[in-house]
Amino acid sequence: MKKKVLSVLLCVAMAATLAVGCGSKDEGTKGSGSDTKTEDTAKDDSSDSGKKTYAIVTKSAGNPYNEKEAEGFQEVIEAEGGECIVKHPEAATADAQVSVIQSLISQGVDSICIAANDENALQAALEEAMDAGIKVSCLDSKANADSRQTFVNQAGTTEIGQALMDAILDITGGEGQWAILSATSQATNQNAWIDAMKEIMKEDKYSKLELVEVAYGDDEPQKSTDQTQALLSKYPDLKVICAPTTVGINAAAKVLQDEKSSVKLTGLGLPSEMAEYIGDDDAHSCPYMYLWNPIDVGRLGAYTSIALVDGTITGAAGDEFTAGDMGDYTVVEASDGGTEVILGAPFKFDPSNIDEWKDVY
Repeated sequence: MKKKVLSVLLCVAMAATLAVGCGSKDEGTKGSGSDTKTEDTAKDDSSDSGKKTYAIVTKSAGNPYNEKEAEGFQEVIEAEGGECIVKHPEAATADAQVSVIQSLISQGVDSICIAANDENALQAALEEAMDAGIKVSCLDSKANADSRQTFVNQAGTTEIGQALMDAILDITGGEGQWAILSATSQATNQNAWIDAMKEIMKEDKYSKLELVEVAYGDDEPQKSTDQTQALLSKYPDLKVICAPTTVGINAAAKVLQDEKSSVKLTGLGLPSEMAEYIGDDDAHSCPYMYLWNPIDVGRLGAYTSIALVDGTITGAAGDEFTAGDMGDYTVVEASDGGTEVILGAPFKFDPSNIDEWKDVY
């Protein structure tokens, strides 16, 4: 079993991005429910050619992080000779995703890989898909254990919570008020990270930190902007906002920098969107932040889908597979009683490396 070294992972991320950027694969990454092919065409091509059909369902249209995940997923599926369908629901809701899932069931795809908008509300639709013989996995944000065969997790939940809490401790100077700006209140990944942060906060070294509010911007730029402004108004002694969502952190960074606020920001963001806000002086709102490469999340989701379809894995703990040039992975037990495949550790973006990464993703 090869040990996944961060430097190798980052090099792979850069190579993958450059490879994707040189192609013309914009189809399927724009608009609601858009596909790499139309539904009928994809189904007919799969039947005629013998190719398997792999679908990825993101949280919503217009989310750049989701688009990068889909980009990585599509790259691998097409390179491995499969047919890829990319679905971006109109809204970041369970209802929007259920409609997409039902369409894919009717279409007879071989697998669905979904970033769940709600942990439990998708269960009936995803169980129907599995009953129809479709292999179901999640990436980025999981559905409950009964609704999936496994989950591609971008990083360990505790590791993310620890990185964010240590950032808050550092940026606040070890004491004072701080707040969280999350996505939706039902987002399973956000809630898991927040729960991990709250558990870590019980340690003595965090005892002088006061979490005043968890606000929800619903992964909408305007609502995230409004919530940031509300936090500044309600808590004049606020020191730090932590936004573990790429949409939220970008919106909050702009508010804080435009208003020349003394409140600082950290969380999870895209380097390309956050480069202008990262710095270690008063003119920048975000000293540093974390993320992983969403292209690699999508790539690992694709390799996992392929392994499920070809029978290399069933999604049981202990299953092993090779994810192309990303290396070897093992399916492990997840905290919710299901299983997961963990991409790697979160990566810190700061003034020393942000210029290197801002053009990558």
